[in-house]
Amino acid sequence: MYDLIGEWREKLLSASIRAGLLYERLRHGVAYNPVSERMTRDPYPEYSRLRSKSPAHPSRLINARLFSRYAHVDAILREPRRFSSDPAKGGSSGNGQPASRDNHTMLISDPPDHTRLRALVNQKFSRKKIDALASRIRAIMKTLLDDIADPAGFDLMKAVANPLPVLVIADMLGISADNRDWLIRWSNRGLRLLEPAGGPQDQAAITALDEYFQALIERGCTGADNIASALARAERERAELSRREMLNMLQLLFITGNETTANLIGNGMLALLRHPNELERLRDDPTLSPLAVEELLRFESPVQTAFRFAAADCDLDGHSMRQGEKIVLLIGAANRDPEVFQDPDRLDILRPRNSHLAFGRGIHHCLGATLARLEGRIAIEMLLQRFGSINLLEERPQYHTGVVLRGLKSLKVGAV
Repeated sequence: MYDLIGEWREKLLSASIRAGLLYERLRHGVAYNPVSERMTRDPYPEYSRLRSKSPAHPSRLINARLFSRYAHVDAILREPRRFSSDPAKGGSSGNGQPASRDNHTMLISDPPDHTRLRALVNQKFSRKKIDALASRIRAIMKTLLDDIADPAGFDLMKAVANPLPVLVIADMLGISADNRDWLIRWSNRGLRLLEPAGGPQDQAAITALDEYFQALIERGCTGADNIASALARAERERAELSRREMLNMLQLLFITGNETTANLIGNGMLALLRHPNELERLRDDPTLSPLAVEELLRFESPVQTAFRFAAADCDLDGHSMRQGEKIVLLIGAANRDPEVFQDPDRLDILRPRNSHLAFGRGIHHCLGATLARLEGRIAIEMLLQRFGSINLLEERPQYHTGVVLRGLKSLKVGAV
């Protein structure tokens, strides 16, 4: 009986969602359903319709205002006083849960908390520190390539894109190699909490990581040159953050650092394989790899969406918002805006003035952007160096379903 009631409720909910989307489409000429099969496969045609028909789109499905044009997204990202990152300003944690200081991180906080937390780790992600990791990243990448059992048929995500950033950030955090396989598994599960639909099963991953990092801190050496030890000293010696904030920081750095770079490598290689002329241009001249990475970040942004909340009643370019209103910034749409990027749906690794928004803007510009760029560049360079030819083995690779992140479940390729 209870199963039948649940089935009826699900059907009614589905019918209500369909009706809401139909109303949106009739009224605005476009509807936003980020978890539809069509959007998961290719969101860019829908982004184009949003930019042209409803650039400040009121979405009933997610109860938010959607901005899809570059100028609007850029402006909102640059104005943290008017457009807050703190879910408490909108009455929730951003994933449907009540707002709480316990779940605050740099990602969802405003100054002065954001300024204080970011200052604790900024130095570890300086260009000088990251550039010094290049040889270590190359060594890890070489091992991953050597471990490919059969280059004629392998999953590039499993072999390279997913493990590389995990192994790099684990080194930076001070995580033992003996625990990395376990952490990869739980990190992948915890990623779902970055999505609005994160649930109890995903929370189990965070609990597991909490327990691991708690034990790491307790037995860690305060003299070690890693992020976990630096944060432990900030807590114990200078009282600059709480234990809860420290655990949140370690989780955030570990989880978000992995997915952004994995998506850059996977999405980027797929884009190159689908544009063989650009791939060969890069293969012929590896010095183009920094430019190529920027174009790949624009063309298939690893992070598609960011969230903000109106800190007070306000107006942006004639679009009025009320205090507390949820704002969704469609970064993937902004990065294909023809007002900014000529022929935006074309992959061009020589694209000039590529001021994309893949890593955000302003005070929340991605802390690990320099690291992600370096890892992505080295991974793609070494793949092209190792293999004279790489071919797709599946016409339509499957993407994860999500609102925030865009990345592949797998990428089956053959190489010689």
